[in-house]
Amino acid sequence: VFSKIFSHEALESYLPKIQLVIKDTLRAWSSEPEPINVYHEAQKLTFRMAIRVLLGFRIPDEELGRLFEVYQQFVENVFSLPVDLPFSGYRRGIRARETLQKGLEKAIQEKLQNTQGKDYADALDILIESGKEHGKELTMQELKDGTLELIFAAYATTASASTSLIMQLLKHPRVLEKLREELRSKGILHNGCICEGSLRLDNIGGLQYLDCVIKEVLRLFTPISGGYRTVLQTFELDGFQIPKGWSVMYSIRDTHDTAPVFKDVDVFDPDRFGQGRSEDKDGRFHYLPFGGGVRTCLGKHLAKLFLKALAIELASTSRFELATRTFPRITLVPVVHPVDGLKVKFFGLDSNQNEILTGTDAMLGATV
Repeated sequence: VFSKIFSHEALESYLPKIQLVIKDTLRAWSSEPEPINVYHEAQKLTFRMAIRVLLGFRIPDEELGRLFEVYQQFVENVFSLPVDLPFSGYRRGIRARETLQKGLEKAIQEKLQNTQGKDYADALDILIESGKEHGKELTMQELKDGTLELIFAAYATTASASTSLIMQLLKHPRVLEKLREELRSKGILHNGCICEGSLRLDNIGGLQYLDCVIKEVLRLFTPISGGYRTVLQTFELDGFQIPKGWSVMYSIRDTHDTAPVFKDVDVFDPDRFGQGRSEDKDGRFHYLPFGGGVRTCLGKHLAKLFLKALAIELASTSRFELATRTFPRITLVPVVHPVDGLKVKFFGLDSNQNEILTGTDAMLGATV
C-alpha cells in the first residue's frame, strides 16, 4: 500500500497541492514584519503539507494551528522514559496522543462523509481503497494509526532538511543564482515569474543542478544520524562476530563523513553530484540519506519532491536575509537543526522581482 501512496502517479497528483501550500507559506513569511524562526515555521509547513496534501483533511487554519501544537507535544515526548507518573514526559506524550487522535478521528469522519469536489486521490484514500481491495474494511483505530504514521514520517526529517536548504542558500548566493539560471534555461522562470503549467514531475526531474543541490543538502545535513536493523544471519565484521537476532545501528552521518568517494567532505559543493564528477555513483552504500537496501525510506521520493518544490519557490518568488550577525551552530538532536532555529527576514517579490513593501492581502494576492 505504501508503494502506491508514493508512486509516480500519486506524486504527480500531490505536486500542485504541495506547490500551493509552499506558495501560501512563503507569502505568509514575507508578510511578517519581524524575522521568522525558520525551523519552527518549517515544522508548521511540513505538518500542514501532511494534513492538507497527504491526508486531504479540510481543517480550518485555526484548528490546524491547535492540532500542530498538540502534535509538537506528542513528538517532544515520544522518546520519553516509559515512567507513568503525573507531569512526566511519558504522561504528557500519552495525553497529547489521545488529544491528537480525537482531532484526527473528527477529520477522518468528515472526510469520509464529504467526498464532493475531490480532484485527486490522497494517501488516506489509497489506504482506505487498499483495505477494501483486500476484503478488509479498515477500522477507525487502524485509520488513525495509519494517519499518525504518515504525519510522523513526513514531519520532522523534512522540516530539518527544509531548514538546512534555506541556510545553505543564504550561505551560498552563487548556488541560488545558478538555480535561477537553470530555471530560466528550462523555461520555468520567466521575468521573475514561474510560468503557468511548467512545474510537472517530468520537468522537475529534468532539473539536474536542482537535484545536485538537494543531494548535497542531504549529504552534509542528513536529518537523522542512522538507522537500526536486525541481524538475520550471524556474520563477522573486522574480526568481531555479530550474532543472529542482534540489533545493529548503522551511521548515515559517519558514512557520509568518511566515504572515500567524497572530496572535501565538509564543503557544501552541489557540483560533486554533477555529470562530470558523480561522486555518489562510486559504490552502493557511500551515499544513503534515506537508508539503504530493501528497507530504504519509502517516502524518499515525496521528501525530495517537496524539497525541490520549496527550492524552486525560494529561487523564484522570495528574497531572504539572515537576521543575525553570524550563522548559528548546528545541533544534531533529535534531528539536525540550528540551535536558534535560524532567524531569517523574508521579503515578497512581485513578478518584476521588486520587493513588496506592504503586507495587505490585496498586494500579497498579486505575488507570483
